[in-house]
Amino acid sequence: MSEPALLRTPLYEEHVRLGARMAPFAGWEMPLQYRGIIEEHMAVRKAAGMFDVSHMGRFEVRGPEAAAGLRRLCTYAVDRLAPGQGHYAFLCNEGGGILDDIYVFRLDRDRFLVVANAANAGKVRRWLEAHLPPGAGLIDRHRSTTMVAVQGPQAVAICSAALALSLGDLPRRGCMETAWAEGTLFASRTGYTGEDGVELVVEAEAGPALWRRLLAAGVVACGLGARDTLRLEAALPLYGQDIDEGVNPFELGLAFAVSLDDGAPFIGREALLRVRERGPQRLLACLRATERGIMRAGYPIYRGQDEVGKVTSGGYSPSLGTSIGMGFLPPPLAQPGTALTVGVRGRPLPVQVVPRPFYRPPRP
Repeated sequence: MSEPALLRTPLYEEHVRLGARMAPFAGWEMPLQYRGIIEEHMAVRKAAGMFDVSHMGRFEVRGPEAAAGLRRLCTYAVDRLAPGQGHYAFLCNEGGGILDDIYVFRLDRDRFLVVANAANAGKVRRWLEAHLPPGAGLIDRHRSTTMVAVQGPQAVAICSAALALSLGDLPRRGCMETAWAEGTLFASRTGYTGEDGVELVVEAEAGPALWRRLLAAGVVACGLGARDTLRLEAALPLYGQDIDEGVNPFELGLAFAVSLDDGAPFIGREALLRVRERGPQRLLACLRATERGIMRAGYPIYRGQDEVGKVTSGGYSPSLGTSIGMGFLPPPLAQPGTALTVGVRGRPLPVQVVPRPFYRPPRP
C-alpha cells in the first residue's frame, strides 16, 4: 500500500520559491531549513525570524456552552479567561495522561480558538466532537487559514510597522482580532522559541501576501530545524518526544497549566489530584553536556553504572555552544547540580542537571 500524499500549507509555493529544503512532518510537507539551521536560529535570537506553522490544528469553539464545555476538557480554567486572553493547557484522559498540550484563546464571551499540535490535530478534533456539549459548536479552521509565528527581540516592532498594528500593546498571552486584507487577522503574543513575538492567523488565501510583506520588512524565513533548536534551548517539551499519553503535567513541571482550586470536574482531574498529593514519581530534567558530544533522543542516562532514564529531546545548542537535552529522572536525581552521564554511541558523555530553561533572552 502506498503512503498517503503529504499535505501542503497555503505557503508551500513560497517555501519552494525561497529554495527551502522540504521534509515530511506529521503528514505535512514542511520547510526544514532555508539558509541553514544555525543561521536561522541566530536570526531569531538576535532580530526576528518567522515560521510557517499552518500545519498546527486550529479549532474555533463557539456558543453559549463553549466556556463550560472547554473547562470540562482542559486542565486550566479557561472559562476564567477574559476576552483577549489566552493560556497554555492540557487535554487529558481519565488517567491524567496527556492527549495533547494546547493553547486556548478567548476571542469573546462565547467564542474560543484552540490551537493543537499538528500530529494530534485529528485526535483533538475527534475528542472535541465527542465531548463538547450541544451548546458548543466546533468549526475546524485548520485548512481554511494560514498561521505564521514571528519570533525574536525585534519581532513585535517589525510586525507592528509592517502590518500597521499596535501589537506592542498586547500583553504576554494576549490576543486580538482585526480586519486585514479583506478578512480577519488574529494575533497573539505567544510563541515556541523562548523569545518575544507574535503568532498570526489569516485566511488561507491571504497567507502568501502576509508572508511576503514580513519578508520585505526584514523578517528571516526559518524552518522546523531552527524551531526545534530554539524550543529545546527554552526547555519547551514536544509532544511525541517529551510528552505522550503516559506522561502527566506534574512530571513535566508544568503545574501552572493545571487548575484544581475551582473544583471543576474536568476529565483527568481525580487522577491529577492523586499525583499532586503523592508527588510525581519522575521529573523532566534539563541536561547540559560538560564535554564534547551530542546527546540525542533515546540515548540512555546513567548514574554510575545504573541506567536511570533516557533522553527525550537532545541536540546541539547554537546559543550555548554545547549539547543540551531533556529526560525523565527520579526526583532526587532531577535536582540542579546532579552529575550524570549519557551514553553516546557507546561512550559516556558527562552531563549536569541544570535549571530550566537552558537559555534566557537578555533583558532589553
